[in-house]
Amino acid sequence: MFGTRGLSFEQFVVNYMTDFALWRKTALALAIGGVGALIAFWINLPAPALTGPSIAVTLAGLLGLDLAFETRVRDVSFLVIGLSMGTSVTPEVYQTAKQWPLSLIAVVLAVTLGFFLSQFVLKRFWKYDAKTAVLGASPGHLSFVIGLGVDSGADIRLVAIVQSIRVLALTLVVPMLVVWSGLAANGFVVPTTFMDLRWVAFSLAMAALVGLAFKKFRVPAAFVLAGMIVSLISHLSGLVSGHMPQWLTLPALTILGSMIGTRFSGVSLAELRKAFGAGMAITLVGVFAAILFAVLLAQLIDLPIAQLVVAFAPGGVEAMAAMAFALNLDPTFVATHHIARLFYLSFFMPFALMWWGKD
Repeated sequence: MFGTRGLSFEQFVVNYMTDFALWRKTALALAIGGVGALIAFWINLPAPALTGPSIAVTLAGLLGLDLAFETRVRDVSFLVIGLSMGTSVTPEVYQTAKQWPLSLIAVVLAVTLGFFLSQFVLKRFWKYDAKTAVLGASPGHLSFVIGLGVDSGADIRLVAIVQSIRVLALTLVVPMLVVWSGLAANGFVVPTTFMDLRWVAFSLAMAALVGLAFKKFRVPAAFVLAGMIVSLISHLSGLVSGHMPQWLTLPALTILGSMIGTRFSGVSLAELRKAFGAGMAITLVGVFAAILFAVLLAQLIDLPIAQLVVAFAPGGVEAMAAMAFALNLDPTFVATHHIARLFYLSFFMPFALMWWGKD
């Protein structure tokens, strides 16, 4: 036997080569994503550190590059994003928090409407079978949806590609929509005070411990939520002051954008052509439902429409929360609503597959 882990030498070599290959693919994705971020900043795209890498890595994957992402790199970026979100809380948040129950109800209604419209579109115009249509129409929670559909007879590969198109499209469309419509300012507000490096290290360590605990209990968006909670507690208690340094936040957003792009590594152009129209259709349905309920709710409560749109749009939790931070919206509000969406889908989708997944 070799080493202390009970592995044979051959097993050790295989594991080492597998880890090395994954890190090489991750490094390549990050390099491409970094170039994409620089170009996005240069041409002034909305949320450039997020949208630029998403586009660049997606194109690289579709051109045949074998890209992937190491889980630990992803989780560290999520911790930084969560900690950054927590530092953005202002006293105004307490004033708006009493309006959250109405907006949480609205996000459930928007998700439900988006699901039924998407399911209809996939069945009527793309001729998906009932199970594939139900799973493809889910407004998020991809890993949970894939798990539901493994033994259902649905086309899981098609569902994964359609859902990946939705995540990428919403990552690109939503910031452009809110910026170019004039609903939100483009670019970051540059902080004037930053956290002491010792507190940065302490906060990352504490958030990592909380995140690992959340992950063990399968809490959605475990590391983003952990970072946000640790940052909120440390800042509201007065223990810590200042923002996360931008030399951490900008790379974290670039990592997130690059990770989103790797979803399309290994997807053939034939598979993409088959799924592209359906993916864009459910994206438009999700945006429509988000805008509809954002506009209606804005008549009842005093919250910006842009913030409501980002909170209701069914994109990835981490991406939409990071987008709120990048667009100078309230990331705590946005993250809370997206986590609520995932909890709702955890209960709703099994019943949806049971009742509407019948051919």
